[in-house]
Amino acid sequence: MLDRHKEIIEQSDLISRDLSWLTFNYRVLDQAIKQDRNLFDQLKFLAITASNADEFFMIRVGSLYNYLDYGKDRIDYSGLRAEQFKQTLLSEVKQFTGDRETYFVTQLVPKFKDFGFHISSYEALSKKYKDIVKKYFEKTVFPMLTPMVYDSYHSFPILVNNVLTFGVVTRESDKREKKRMSFIQIPQNLPRFLEITEDDNLIFVPIEEVVRAYIHELFKNVTLISCTLFRVTRNGDFTLEESEDIEANVLEEMKKKLKTRKTGRVVRLEVDEKYDKWLLKRLMSRYTIEDENIIKVSWPGLIDYTGLWQIVNHKEFQSHRPTSTDPVPPLSMLDYTEKDMFKILKDRDVLLHQPYNSMDPLLSLIEQAAEDPNVLSIKLTIYRLAKNSRVTAALLDAAENGKHVSVLFEVKARFDEENNMKEAQRLQQAGCFVIYGVGSLKTHTKLLLIVRKEGEKIRRYVHMSSGNYNESTARLYTDIGFLTSDDQYANDVQEFFNVITGHSIPDEYDTLITAPREMRSKLIALIDQEKAFALDKKPSGIVIKLNSLQDKDVIYALYEASKAGVPIRLIVRGICCLRPARKGLSENIEVRSIVGDYLEHSRIFYFHNAGDPIVYSGSADIMVRSFERRLESLFLIRDHFLKQQAINILAYNWKDNVNAYLMNEDGTYSEYHDINGKEFNIHREFYHVDKETILAAQLF
Repeated sequence: MLDRHKEIIEQSDLISRDLSWLTFNYRVLDQAIKQDRNLFDQLKFLAITASNADEFFMIRVGSLYNYLDYGKDRIDYSGLRAEQFKQTLLSEVKQFTGDRETYFVTQLVPKFKDFGFHISSYEALSKKYKDIVKKYFEKTVFPMLTPMVYDSYHSFPILVNNVLTFGVVTRESDKREKKRMSFIQIPQNLPRFLEITEDDNLIFVPIEEVVRAYIHELFKNVTLISCTLFRVTRNGDFTLEESEDIEANVLEEMKKKLKTRKTGRVVRLEVDEKYDKWLLKRLMSRYTIEDENIIKVSWPGLIDYTGLWQIVNHKEFQSHRPTSTDPVPPLSMLDYTEKDMFKILKDRDVLLHQPYNSMDPLLSLIEQAAEDPNVLSIKLTIYRLAKNSRVTAALLDAAENGKHVSVLFEVKARFDEENNMKEAQRLQQAGCFVIYGVGSLKTHTKLLLIVRKEGEKIRRYVHMSSGNYNESTARLYTDIGFLTSDDQYANDVQEFFNVITGHSIPDEYDTLITAPREMRSKLIALIDQEKAFALDKKPSGIVIKLNSLQDKDVIYALYEASKAGVPIRLIVRGICCLRPARKGLSENIEVRSIVGDYLEHSRIFYFHNAGDPIVYSGSADIMVRSFERRLESLFLIRDHFLKQQAINILAYNWKDNVNAYLMNEDGTYSEYHDINGKEFNIHREFYHVDKETILAAQLF
């Protein structure tokens, strides 16, 4: 961190959102460093830090440049103005990438030989293997390459975002001839590594080494002066313009915006350390970037560590990957052999805690609804879907079977826009009623409503969740899902659907808190209620588990509650802009982050309420975007046993001493270890929870 900015940052009562994100990526990197993980797990987490960083530059650094490039200023939570903050942020990011490369080169690369593989440069190959590389280049790679020259006769090519590119400097044989630049982008559909089998060993040759070795084949009868590998990352932050006819225009508008993501302003340039200075100088001028935007990589470090997934997922190494634990039945369904979800939900509410519980009860409910002749309609919000989604297949079946199917498909789900548009159009063509988002708001709430005729009555079945209707991520993300046929929940969900798909202003909900209407004010009211209990010397307490905590109004409400004596425990996986344990401000607030085998994605809000706990779960984090720019919902958990289950989830999270990090007052994190207790890893313990444990769970 730049010393001249450090003092300003430390004085602020808030932590910078972007600097907090960077400490989160360090916690992910820490998973790659942990020695109790095997090599392939370590490589997996290293790859995750790289994809995280790509998105961070595209969205967060891109957003910062939306201010800088248009002469606008802002003051970050850190207290720094935009230009100052850019300098500090990019300095910290460069430090992170340097730390990651050093660890990869010095600690992980030497381990490769123990597992029978290595990553090789072209020069290090024997003649036999160089011949294999040559054949691969000639038959597969060469026909796909397209050199793009830039000179007085050719415009500067648009280089695709996050794609490995060679910048080639040439000159004709006459030495007085000016230098010329040409660019070759490596096709994205080529594997990151060429794989060569050597006895029982595997050699991974990076695709850039294959191209570099024979790049002269594309530049005949000219002098090839230099060949520099680099990758540009572009601003991918955009918003859709509002339109009176948003439903008709949103797809076209989205397609236009996605094109700008591919051609937007360059915010990062990763470059081979042996770069051509003449070339780099011209790239920096062309893209209006400075040294702080340049990330230099030296062999055997890699530009783009996401390519390591090819090694992590290689069939030869599957035996070295940890085996996943089979999910256990939901605790509220342990005594059921019944497979009919309608019968189960008529009898009781069900809480799913994924991935410890399978998503199958929910998928079965949707599939049974698609086939059941008594089901009249299905309404669903979709944010992200799995490939070959069972949810999509069931909705298509339902439409084919003559049921009314309404789907609010959020096409603005970042980096899933194109897939969501395709899936939405499939459903629309099958006869489903599809709504492509709601104006400028992003629909992030996860809701399902099934209407079924049962004799002379109509019964409604509801699902609400913190996670997406995505079978793939349901095996990797921890989430809370709630299934019920209770009329109060059904009334609220039906009303909320009327609000988001039509033109309705709702009355007060019984079981929901929704955004953008009231979520911030309702949460602050619940916090203030705990503050009032503490001032009256009554029991009080707040425990919140979420992904990100950034909204200033809620943070200051928590500060005031802390000053009143309310004990506050926050379990925040990623960004946390609240500064804990500051004297006179937040002495009663402790923040922990859990990063481990599963991505902690569930949101739970607990308020002690003088011994009669109020517990909510749902889709929202405590962020400005959640309260103001998204359709979100939190649902009240009323059933005593399910409420106890949610309380136990919080209690177990607070007890974890394997995956937990303690946030310090200065915004840094330390590994949390309870030296008085035995190892407690929630990513293992949740598979063994029983009803007695649930009923005994307490937080204060």
